[in-house]
Amino acid sequence: MTPDQERWAEALKVEEIHGDSAPVYIAERIGALAEEGDLEGVQRWQQIAIRLDQLRYPRTFLPG
Repeated sequence: MTPDQERWAEALKVEEIHGDSAPVYIAERIGALAEEGDLEGVQRWQQIAIRLDQLRYPRTFLPG
């Protein structure tokens, strides 16, 4: 599994477990990791947040 696939799987699991509270959960994780100085962890959870946003709000791209 690639890192990108892992982030998608993590976003899906967070959505499944936390539902409407998923964005809050992710924000809390990012905050806690930032306080600990874990920049890699912050980046990982930011990537998960982006994918959660893409799951919740898919964009329609029109050709041309």
